[in-house]
Amino acid sequence: METQSCADASMHTIYDDEVFQMACEQFRVIADYLNIDKNDAEWATYPKRAIAVTLPVHMDNGSTRALQGYRVQHHIALGPTKGGTRFAPSLSMGETAALAMWMSWKCALAQLPYGGAKGGVAVDPTKLSRTELEAVSRRYMQEMIPFVGPHTDIMGPDMGTNEQIMAWFMDTYSVYMGYAVNEIVTGKPVAIGGTEGRREATGRGVVYLIERAMNMLKMDPEKAVTTGAFVANPDLSKVDEVGYIDLMPGSGHGQGGWSDVAKFEVYGRPVPRQ
Repeated sequence: METQSCADASMHTIYDDEVFQMACEQFRVIADYLNIDKNDAEWATYPKRAIAVTLPVHMDNGSTRALQGYRVQHHIALGPTKGGTRFAPSLSMGETAALAMWMSWKCALAQLPYGGAKGGVAVDPTKLSRTELEAVSRRYMQEMIPFVGPHTDIMGPDMGTNEQIMAWFMDTYSVYMGYAVNEIVTGKPVAIGGTEGRREATGRGVVYLIERAMNMLKMDPEKAVTTGAFVANPDLSKVDEVGYIDLMPGSGHGQGGWSDVAKFEVYGRPVPRQ
């Protein structure tokens, strides 16, 4: 049984985006494999709710920029939605929807009582001053207050956001509520209720996956060639939180071009600089 879903190129929606189409195609493949009815497959791909907002932000030079913000809640069947907030210049509604869909899958596979969500602002955070970044963050949360909450939709960090931005989110929401609501976000500083190890979790997970892949491929990490880095700790302060490995040993790639980067093996042992 071939399942038709939102990946149908003839359909045009607010989610039209290559990333969303990729997520739909991934779902279509597994839906066909599991013989999911096409009627169920279509609603399982489209999000439950999508919010688009305009954020007027005063810049340091006296001008006002109108930025586009998004939040997509994919489904709420298992519980409140949960997902990160991304600040990236190319962010679109379609990409946000795809990320929310993937978050739903991750929660379901991990048997967590959450639906998937994702959000963000189409902006390059590296080109903002700290004052501008705080203004964008607080305005985004202010616009999202009617649609999020500890029992509705819980935000977290993603690409372009960090603990500080989560703290601004939490403070903005808490001021509105009249009391501290630290459960509105994950990934916040430990001092205000965050979890130790959260910052390094994604990078460390990459290292674990690499180690697992090497075990399955029966590769010897001592003979692998280093060609890239997966950094779990941004300041490189702990060697066991940085890992890299080449899954094509003997390829002849990779020692050049990394002379200014601290290198560590997948198990945390330092590799001499080139």
